[in-house]
Amino acid sequence: MCIAAPGKVIKIEGKKALIEYPGNEERYAMITEENAVRVGSFVSVQMGLIVNVLSKAESLSAQKAWSKN
Repeated sequence: MCIAAPGKVIKIEGKKALIEYPGNEERYAMITEENAVRVGSFVSVQMGLIVNVLSKAESLSAQKAWSKN
């Protein structure tokens, strides 16, 4: 089972976005909905794909849940 990880878009290069995750980890993910993702967007990433754009509140809630594990 894969779980989507919450992060924040800090850079966009074509169809790839650089995502900052909690703990200052950064990785690239593929953008699946180009019009919805912008620098500063909060997103959830699963298997290297941005699967959802989150509100800031949703992202903070997801990050809190991740930090418990």
